[in-house]
Amino acid sequence: MTAFASALSQHPISSQAVGETAGEILERLDGQGCDLVVCFASMHHVGAFDDIGPALHKILEPSVLVGGTAVAVVGGSHEIEEQPALTLFAARFEDAALTPVTLRLQETPDGAALTGWPTFDRPPASLLLFADPFTFPVDAFLQRVNRDLPGLQIIGGLASAAGSPGGNRLVLDDRVVDEGAVGVFVEGGIDVHTLVSQGCRPIGRPYVVTRAEQNMIEELAGKPAIERLQELAGAASEEERELLRRGLHMGLVVDEHKAEFGRGDFLVRNLLGADESSGALAVGEEVSVGQTVQFHVRDAAAADEDLREMLSGVDADAALLFTCNGRGRHLFTVPDHDAGMVERLLGPIPLAGAFCAGEIGPVGGRNFLHGFTASLALFG
Repeated sequence: MTAFASALSQHPISSQAVGETAGEILERLDGQGCDLVVCFASMHHVGAFDDIGPALHKILEPSVLVGGTAVAVVGGSHEIEEQPALTLFAARFEDAALTPVTLRLQETPDGAALTGWPTFDRPPASLLLFADPFTFPVDAFLQRVNRDLPGLQIIGGLASAAGSPGGNRLVLDDRVVDEGAVGVFVEGGIDVHTLVSQGCRPIGRPYVVTRAEQNMIEELAGKPAIERLQELAGAASEEERELLRRGLHMGLVVDEHKAEFGRGDFLVRNLLGADESSGALAVGEEVSVGQTVQFHVRDAAAADEDLREMLSGVDADAALLFTCNGRGRHLFTVPDHDAGMVERLLGPIPLAGAFCAGEIGPVGGRNFLHGFTASLALFG
């Protein structure tokens, strides 16, 4: 019988936190064991994480244990920022097909090579991934997966407990490492849906790119891109102009086959600058002629609205949340925003997660690395 559970401990002593969370998981699953455990520890537990991972693996005996360290963690409806915390997510499936994976980038005589990728009889469906941002090339990895395995959805994030190489910890089963990436392929009868809330709202109207080179948009619908931006600013309200001044983004349509575009159809990237002499705009992603784009703005209200709309009408039995370390109190000024929103709209389901240095999730059927995003893996 499929069952889910989550547990959170704020005990500052790591061994006590392990005991509290593992005990709660065992109680919630009636001591019947579990197939998958995902664990995240706040930066306060980094020094003890070499013991935390193996201890959880020994006590809970899951088929796969995966996780790592983060600047802050999520448990239930709470987001624990700037305080010690350990959070666990556990699942028991009727028909589990889980394949653990440890990925590394190694130098060879022919250049850098990805190691650890398993061989499958059939293409896998979903991958939960947690990576170190300093030692694993997530962008290049996702581009390769999108090309070679277009049906694979990847959801996860980047460890955020440290600001330099060697400071983060990742765990897979009873082994703890400080580099690369760890994850688990989820297949069989396990139903995983993904939701990516990019925290923005569109402004103005969509345009077709009529001239571009790499990440420079030179023309939008036959006019210099900077003129289209000036038109937008001229027609905007004072409130919208303030948002434009604070931070403007560009949404790039990933799947052009739709008749209309809405939330979830745009890949949102930063607007990096403008070249007044040519009228071009630089964005943080390569752009193609013929692609549809739309300006976006981001603030707390837009992020709240976006997550609320993305969750509306959604049903799930449990969830993992990978939220940006720039969200939380820093963006919303109040605690527990994203986790609280999940509970309000989906109910008090088992939920755990981490504040990440980059969030991974699919948009328009392709996997991307995001910023300021709340990415969810929804089970059931």
